[in-house]
Amino acid sequence: MNPVPWGYALKNFFLFWRVNTMSNNHLRAILLTALGIFIMSFESLLIKLTSISSLSYSFYIGIFMFFSMNLLLFKKEKKNFLSAYTSGFLIILLCGAFFGLSNIFFISAIKNTSVANTVMILSASPLFSSIYAYVFYKEKSTKNIYISSFFIFLGLFVIFYSQNQESTMIGNFYAFLCANFFSLAFVFLSRYKKVNRLAVTSSSGFFTFFIALVFAQSLEINTDNLYILILAGLLIAPASRLLIAVGTKTLPASEISLLMIVETIMAPIWVWMFLNEVPATNTFIGGGIILLTLVLNSLYLIRINKKSLTTL
Repeated sequence: MNPVPWGYALKNFFLFWRVNTMSNNHLRAILLTALGIFIMSFESLLIKLTSISSLSYSFYIGIFMFFSMNLLLFKKEKKNFLSAYTSGFLIILLCGAFFGLSNIFFISAIKNTSVANTVMILSASPLFSSIYAYVFYKEKSTKNIYISSFFIFLGLFVIFYSQNQESTMIGNFYAFLCANFFSLAFVFLSRYKKVNRLAVTSSSGFFTFFIALVFAQSLEINTDNLYILILAGLLIAPASRLLIAVGTKTLPASEISLLMIVETIMAPIWVWMFLNEVPATNTFIGGGIILLTLVLNSLYLIRINKKSLTTL
């Protein structure tokens, strides 16, 4: 029996170690992202629990996010704190503005329509991302994107259809704008992966409170609302966005889309459990179409990615 050459054995050992490490890193990214999205699903409930306007809520949540994220950034970077902003400053500014607007429209949507309507419309974000990726970077969409787009638009039509109350329609429109600004930021960040995610999140907090400060008619707040805002702004929002930012840095878009469904499912459940808010029938039907489309599309993309990896 011929002995196995040491070089060959060593090569295979390092190959196994590398694959195993990559697998563990991938699992870690999935778990971090899923945990971040799960924590984020409580935001809708906290917004509903407050009795202040959407702009007042945006102002305080923006301030808390800005300071908490800067503290985390300073703790992490220390001497490189300023360079975290100056490196990719324009992208940080642009994405911060998009995320800031997205935050305000999300809060406004929750205040004006049901949580289920809001998160179901937001679940269409991957579709808008693919459209903007083509507009700005000429990324060609595959056949599955066109098929998915048809069913997602069908789901959105069902949700918007028969929404007779003016406030509900306005809320749905805010959710639509939120999804678009979020998708724009996501597309630019996917191109500039080295941009500091904490700096972007901090920047979004700045734009959230600054825009709210300009347009808010009143910023008065009572103690009960303040406690909720402290919980949301110093714990829920920073923790969820930090986990998502770290986790999604190495995950493909197909898996991120699949994980985002966690919020789409959990957010209406929290509001139903604590506030007895029951989604409309159209929301169930339209949301079901969107969710099923996203699940099937994401599973298809994951399968394609695995096939391409095995052929390498």
